[in-house]
Amino acid sequence: MNENGNHPRTNLRGAALTCVGLGTLLFLAAGTMRWAGGWVFLLEITIGGLITEAWLARHDPGLLAERRTLRGQVGWDRNITSIMPPLWLTWLPLMALDAVCYQTSLVPFWLQCAGAVMIAASFYIVYRTYRENSYAAPVVKIQRERGHTVVTTGPYACVRHPIYTSGLLTYIGTPLLLGSWYGLTIVPVMAALLGLRSMMEERMLTAELEGYADYLARVRYRLVPMVW
Repeated sequence: MNENGNHPRTNLRGAALTCVGLGTLLFLAAGTMRWAGGWVFLLEITIGGLITEAWLARHDPGLLAERRTLRGQVGWDRNITSIMPPLWLTWLPLMALDAVCYQTSLVPFWLQCAGAVMIAASFYIVYRTYRENSYAAPVVKIQRERGHTVVTTGPYACVRHPIYTSGLLTYIGTPLLLGSWYGLTIVPVMAALLGLRSMMEERMLTAELEGYADYLARVRYRLVPMVW
């Protein structure tokens, strides 16, 4: 156990369970283990998650603790976030069926590589976000007990919701890496959920967090610079 009370074996166990769970979904639907895109996806998700947790455990254990709980989540946020897990559990095997089992999609190798780069870039944005914002909890809430203030530096100087930007990169990069055009057709639904959540979050933060209205006036874009 380290000085912050986080046991490395716990992190490794969680990463292993995630890897096995996602791998089971993907490779059972694919009908084969010989799928390079599937393995690259699992490695990126597993290693990226481990590195992120290790960094948080060392540099911001308070945020790590916040990210391991859904305490304080408001009802509308719970309704939105409850849609994502079943959507992912349907989306992943669909892409495996499309790309490998039935081979109904043919995504060029260079686009698959671009998808892998997008996923890696999404983890970098997450790291930059966590480095700047110690209040980046997985649920929308005001963390008054932790002295919640408006963060305007780092990626927050470009977009209001960089974590959602990283999510959007993952949503686009995953079907490209896995080689599924059908998987891309689900991305607009997932992007719409991110957009809805960002608007609801802004409404709440404007009403309850001092200085957030001024921040909205300075930073125009929610998820994608020069777009929206």
